[in-house]
Amino acid sequence: MKLLIDRDAGKPVDPVALESRVSEAVADVIGKQVDAGIDVVNDGEQGKSSYLNYLRDRVGGLELMGDTGPFITLDQRDFPEHAATRGRLDRWERPACTGALVWNDTDAVHRDIATLKAALGSSEPSEIFMTAASPGAASQYIVDRYYGSEEAYVFALADLLKYEYDTIHQAGLVLQLDGPDLAGGRSAKYADQTDGEFLMTAEIHIEALNHAVRDIPADRMRLHVCWGNYEGPHVRDVPLADLISPLLKARPVGLLVEGANPRHAHEWRVFERVKLPDGKVLIPGVLDTTTNFVEHPELVQQRIVRYAEVVGRENVMAGTDCGFGTAATLNPMVDPRIAWAKLEAMVEGARLASAFLW
Repeated sequence: MKLLIDRDAGKPVDPVALESRVSEAVADVIGKQVDAGIDVVNDGEQGKSSYLNYLRDRVGGLELMGDTGPFITLDQRDFPEHAATRGRLDRWERPACTGALVWNDTDAVHRDIATLKAALGSSEPSEIFMTAASPGAASQYIVDRYYGSEEAYVFALADLLKYEYDTIHQAGLVLQLDGPDLAGGRSAKYADQTDGEFLMTAEIHIEALNHAVRDIPADRMRLHVCWGNYEGPHVRDVPLADLISPLLKARPVGLLVEGANPRHAHEWRVFERVKLPDGKVLIPGVLDTTTNFVEHPELVQQRIVRYAEVVGRENVMAGTDCGFGTAATLNPMVDPRIAWAKLEAMVEGARLASAFLW
């Protein structure tokens, strides 16, 4: 972690030492997933300083903006005292797009893939996936000072990121696109939009995403959507019922949505009114990734069964609300040992659900 943080801060880092440490970390996280009984594994993004920040190291046309002030969401405006106690109002530095976007390091994704495959060893998980930032997520994080409009910018990002997406697919891995902009963006970058304006923005982002993945089979992709991976009020979150129509237009077969977050745990009922399209797979979060409670396996079972009874057991896969750590520079919200205990509870709950449903 320290090596990643130092690299982000512009300090000199021995690339051989960093590569060696990343390989060790990926092997460790893969081994722990397999030992926990997880059958769809990934590299834990161990070689990236965050699920978005890695683009700073790989893409040209970006410059750091200096102190950009706090990234204040709508619910932080409503409850600033709470936000301050959780460090949610810290000042931070973001990159800006100040020129045409180009790849500076096209080998990086190949290194990620090679490290992941080497870490698998003799283990044979059912499926292996690798994450990548969606065009809309990148546009939310990297401020545009070059392209001039939301649509032009997000499609430029789509054209850029297509290389990364295609490379992951061509390596035989499932591509997971992380798109928190499609839900959490409503109370962050797009906080000043109306609900209707935000839904139009979401539609543009999904069009750009579909453009970027047009050459990848739908069943080799999954899309992760969340309302922000932090413990907070979330009282301004846009409801899933408002988002579901544009979300179901996205090409990826898999759709990951939060199902354990207390503000959204009730939204499984959306699928009583909205039919999951044929071929789609729902991957609801059955673990809250922001608290140190270890969910009881029977609660996990209940959450899986609720979805299965609505959309069909063959169309549900258990997942987590988000990642347990979104950036190396942030202290983890969940103790690492507790995170593994939660994942073990998810595996046991999935076994119970399978026995109940079959």
